[in-house]
Amino acid sequence: MHQHTVNLALQIVPQVASDKVYAVVDEAIAVIQSSGVKYRVCPFETVMEGPYDQLMDIVKRAQEVCFKAGAGQLLVYVKIQNNQHADVTIEDKTGKYDG
Repeated sequence: MHQHTVNLALQIVPQVASDKVYAVVDEAIAVIQSSGVKYRVCPFETVMEGPYDQLMDIVKRAQEVCFKAGAGQLLVYVKIQNNQHADVTIEDKTGKYDG
């Protein structure tokens, strides 16, 4: 796989008691925050920007911390925008909306 910058949207829905869902999701977001990649937390998913392999490693680690935080099962949704010849950035898509 090339090493252009891609965008990856990650949504993890943990199977835990309803009062623990946000705490488990916060653990996954902490993995993203500590990774050093550019990211944006949104209401339904977190979007990251970086090399494909690095982002996929973050996806793996985010799932692992959710299990360690008590999730018995996860629904994991990943969306990737990838361009063979150019970087894909968050700014290109949403920069005009930042006020």
